[in-house]
Amino acid sequence: LLQREIPEFVNEIILREAKKYNKDIIILQDVGGDDRPIKSTTLQYCDYVIPNQSELKRLVHSFLQQEEGENTVQDGDDDGTEEEQVIKYANILQKYGANNVLVTLGSKGSILVPAANGDKDVIYQKACALPPNTSIVDETGAGDCYRAAFAVALSEKNKTLRECMKFASAAGALAVTKEGAVPSVPSRAEVEELYGAEFGDESVVVEEGIMDEEVHVLDGSTMIAEDSVATSLARGGGSTTVDDDDDDDVCPLLFGSRLNSMKDRPDLSSSPIHDVRDWVKRQGTINGLNCVDFNYPQHFHSWTNEEAKQALDDENLVAGAVCLRYPSKFARGAMIHPDPAMRREAIEITKEAARTARELGCDEVVVWSAYDGYDYPFQVNYDEKWDQIVDAFRECCDAFPDIKFSLEFKPTDENTRFFTVPSTGAALLLVKEIDRPNMGLTLDVGHMLMAGENPGQSIAMVGREKKLFGVQLNDGYTRLAAEDGMMFGSIHPSMALEVIYQLRKTGYKGHFYFDTFPQRTDPVKEAEYNIQRVKKFWKAAGKLDEMGLQEVMDNHDALAALDITNKVI
Repeated sequence: LLQREIPEFVNEIILREAKKYNKDIIILQDVGGDDRPIKSTTLQYCDYVIPNQSELKRLVHSFLQQEEGENTVQDGDDDGTEEEQVIKYANILQKYGANNVLVTLGSKGSILVPAANGDKDVIYQKACALPPNTSIVDETGAGDCYRAAFAVALSEKNKTLRECMKFASAAGALAVTKEGAVPSVPSRAEVEELYGAEFGDESVVVEEGIMDEEVHVLDGSTMIAEDSVATSLARGGGSTTVDDDDDDDVCPLLFGSRLNSMKDRPDLSSSPIHDVRDWVKRQGTINGLNCVDFNYPQHFHSWTNEEAKQALDDENLVAGAVCLRYPSKFARGAMIHPDPAMRREAIEITKEAARTARELGCDEVVVWSAYDGYDYPFQVNYDEKWDQIVDAFRECCDAFPDIKFSLEFKPTDENTRFFTVPSTGAALLLVKEIDRPNMGLTLDVGHMLMAGENPGQSIAMVGREKKLFGVQLNDGYTRLAAEDGMMFGSIHPSMALEVIYQLRKTGYKGHFYFDTFPQRTDPVKEAEYNIQRVKKFWKAAGKLDEMGLQEVMDNHDALAALDITNKVI
């Protein structure tokens, strides 16, 4: 049972992998929670799509609006009974790939329009009456209970479809009699009792306890639920098994690696390396790689967004994020350029990146500007530049509330000696002033080292504010103003362990991106090394607390901390 309050590409991964694993797995799609359009390919994978009446209409109109001249359904063209209108909309949705469409109608019951069978086999089911001496208290979550109960009854395979709808209706009726979405979820015994009282003992009583077991929901982004599938979500040529010693604490996050590094060592590639298409194809050969972060507009000069998405699908990869790389004409600044017209153009490019992210199926835009800063004292008005950045990000966040905008700070480089936002503390201050729920930070380990920071502490600081949207992993020698882009944990293994520990502790839910520079090294093998390195650090970090780390920290015991670190590494 999938829902839409997580990024669409996570659902797409689950859909593909589930059907690949077992074609008999039943997949149900709850379409509530987000009104963004849904893809035809997603509908085709799902056995059941379960909207309410307004969600059904919204889905249908989103498809019709994509087809110029299509006027099959117009506002006001709702002749016929309510049931006939629902069937009409469901049939249209089926033309776009939906199979079985189950529509909830609140107090009026529900309608199931089976796949490709017209309306002769449509199942109408009245709503279940409330238990005696109860009334409607709070309808929040009733539809969720209905869908969950329908999924339970359907999966146990001892009820007819109508009986599954009755069972679901009983669960939904119970849910409205209590306050709150979660507290109102009924027990299995309560559902069975109301089901029997309202509809009679029409079916075999199914196994006890199913609805009382704890259910984990995918709740944010690329994080897989705890105690969920323990196998790797390998992509491309990747193995489907995890080559760690055991699988009780598998890293649940997706892995991406720097796309531009696929240009390195072309002599080691089995096929020619000419353009970004070839880079994506080469990333598809990396064992354990799941996602690709694209640079915008750098990676979109030679193909369309649709072609990029198809290239990902061909390699069984997904988009992780779209990363801003403003063209060199913004050398005097992007969001802080002295020319208002140039600032406006930079903002519009940022919005275009957000549209691209939507079309690729991801929900994050990472903004790193090589040019938003200065070189000398008195060169810029610091307050003015700060305000310009705040205003620019507010505009972007408000224009695309479904997209996360993530600032990647950097203290210095050859393009800009001092960046306007030069540290984690300054970046967090900026995010707080922008004050938008979809504004956060991406922290690059190398950039934090350049700024003289301890990456673990910086991650803890941003993580506690729930503003850590992205992490870029690498390592370096920490020479002044140098960004080495070395393999993760290769120079500072204890620091790398603390980075992963803090990410686990703060509940990080983004993906891992390796911002490294192989150059003279095989970029495929380098990425595979990074992936395995993080998996081992993840396991090691999971053992620290049980080894007494909290007591060590309580006592500020440096020697004991080093001893534990050495043991787990």
